[in-house]
Amino acid sequence: MQKKKKQLVFVGLSGGVDSAVSATLLLKAGYDVVGVFIKTWHPDFLECNEEEERRDAMRVAAYLKIPFLTFDLENVYKKEVADYMIREYKAGRTPNPDVMCNKEVKFGAFLKKALSMGANFVATGHYASCTESAFSQSLGDEQSSTTPSKKHFLLRGIDPAKDQSYFLWTLNQKQLSKIIFPVGRLKKTEVRKLAKKFKLPVAEKHDSQGICFLGAVDLKEFLKHYIKEKKGKVLNEKGEEIGFHNGVVFHTLGERHGFVITKKNPNDGAYYVIGKDIKKNILIVSQKNKKYTFSQSLGDEQSSTTPSKKHISHFSINIHNTNWISEIPKPEKVYTAQIRYHGEFLPCEIKIKSKAKAEVIFKKPTLVASGQSCVIYDKDICLGGGVVI
Repeated sequence: MQKKKKQLVFVGLSGGVDSAVSATLLLKAGYDVVGVFIKTWHPDFLECNEEEERRDAMRVAAYLKIPFLTFDLENVYKKEVADYMIREYKAGRTPNPDVMCNKEVKFGAFLKKALSMGANFVATGHYASCTESAFSQSLGDEQSSTTPSKKHFLLRGIDPAKDQSYFLWTLNQKQLSKIIFPVGRLKKTEVRKLAKKFKLPVAEKHDSQGICFLGAVDLKEFLKHYIKEKKGKVLNEKGEEIGFHNGVVFHTLGERHGFVITKKNPNDGAYYVIGKDIKKNILIVSQKNKKYTFSQSLGDEQSSTTPSKKHISHFSINIHNTNWISEIPKPEKVYTAQIRYHGEFLPCEIKIKSKAKAEVIFKKPTLVASGQSCVIYDKDICLGGGVVI
């Protein structure tokens, strides 16, 4: 790793292993490093371990002998992440709060504040990479360049089990020019080994789980504090009532838990949600999960309480709020799409409809929930994506 002219990097120290190793690697690459703990919002009714995480982050900073700051971004987090998630679920959609956390908090408010305080870059422990970043150059990356006119390409992390590029599709060229992902080209096992090698105080710490501000708390239990339960019917694909649920907005397409089937034969398999009628508070389920594709929740002008042939045979979805990071997808070229984190990479073609809208045409039917992020890849390059309409 070639030593570069000292530049200032603000590293988001979460109290975990990935960010601690990231800070260490930056120090060894010759950067001036400042550790920053980002204070976020947590609901009053949930036990919060934020102070414990902050103490771990402080211990890492003290061990590395780097300055430590705390950025209070609670208001931004509450408005742009938590309120957004609750609002989307109330509307019957399935949002992705981690995408909004990256967009509005980590690479929104945090990045802006760090740059205003003199930072040249910000860094996080995300498993992704950027070919034109300063850190890539320090690694001697053949694909990187010091030419400012070159594009910045967001790449998947090389560890498929940890890749987090799915959550980063909203980034743009200006942001990527100021972001470093130090562990993006490492596997998790390698990061753990480095943490032990560097004798970091969090080397043995377990990874955090769940939604960014909920941890391992059940999502439906959280939502019930903000959305009133309302009992409704569960119908099969023939329109026959076979059970009940406690609120259609608590469910998303493809899931098979949280509702009750009262008319079930001993030989019946699991039932999957294949449709939602928001206005009538009705769930439609089927045992044939792979057969159906729904680009949006039922309840619009064209929908009914029984799946139509259009919904069964239609292989495309529309996305809006699109963002294309390095290039706009070309017509008739085959890409891959991910419609949920760690989901299957699905072959598709992209038809651009406007600056903010596109159609994703799949090669095979798939269940896609309205409100979810659909992220497009050209091999290992994350091109961007949009929100399913």
